Amino acid sequence: MHVWLDGTWLARDDAQVSVFDAGLQHGVGLFETMLAKNGRVFRVRAHLERLVNSATELRLTQSLNIEPLAEAVQLTLEKNALTEARVRLTITGGDLNLLQQSGGRASHDPTILIVAQPPTPYSPEIFASGVRVTCAAPRLNPLDPFASHKTLWYWPRLASLQAAGAAGASESLHFSVIHELACGCVSNVFLVRGDTLLTPLARGEEPVGGLPAPVLPGITRATIIELAEAAGLAVERRGLKINDVLAADELFLTNSSWGVLPVVAVEASSIHNGKPGPRTLEMREAWRGCVDRETSER
Repeated sequence: MHVWLDGTWLARDDAQVSVFDAGLQHGVGLFETMLAKNGRVFRVRAHLERLVNSATELRLTQSLNIEPLAEAVQLTLEKNALTEARVRLTITGGDLNLLQQSGGRASHDPTILIVAQPPTPYSPEIFASGVRVTCAAPRLNPLDPFASHKTLWYWPRLASLQAAGAAGASESLHFSVIHELACGCVSNVFLVRGDTLLTPLARGEEPVGGLPAPVLPGITRATIIELAEAAGLAVERRGLKINDVLAADELFLTNSSWGVLPVVAVEASSIHNGKPGPRTLEMREAWRGCVDRETSER
């Protein structure tokens, strides 16, 4: 394996960052996890636009340029001779001591790392039979300006995911401090009610005068909304409560690795008689077709 680190190709075991890197010292950083198929990353520019927006909004850096990053991602795939892959781009604050910064913008060079690996293997059974999820104990704070960004501070989400696994579940649903559905630990959430898809509001979709949404605007989430509307389905982005979840005809989760994952139970409550629903399966096939079509285009 060869990784791309600050513009240099390095063997996996030779790739190193400073012990003073802000990603290690303070958890300062962002990342994107992307899906590659047919030798290309699916919607790479959407991922990078989100990364650049977060880096600017959170004052990590304003020096990122999408086109060179997109080229580096593609070259990383080719360097590792991968046509299907899980690609992660990580950016940290670099060799920076935040505790010594005072006023103004910090002047520093970020650390940028790109790693391409074979895609995460998922058993076909989880898509055919669906999974169970739990409800996470922690609550997300809409007033936390970092909650809706893909930061390196992933420990709370991973802890909730570990707790779900210990309970025999595959994911855990997070709710906000005002008891509204937010997201999974590593996913966005969709409910199906008849011919309508319902999904929690994400960053940038807040109603005027409302609280900010502590939800990442997922790339797969946006793709599903686009595909659903093209198929004539209505999509509603709004606040949802636990009763909405339990009363849903169907429930599914989205992220870049698994695409669309059917949920057939929340805690002890079954969804759609404990089987993946037709709209969920339709959206999964539509997503798979979209990925294959867009990554095959030259």
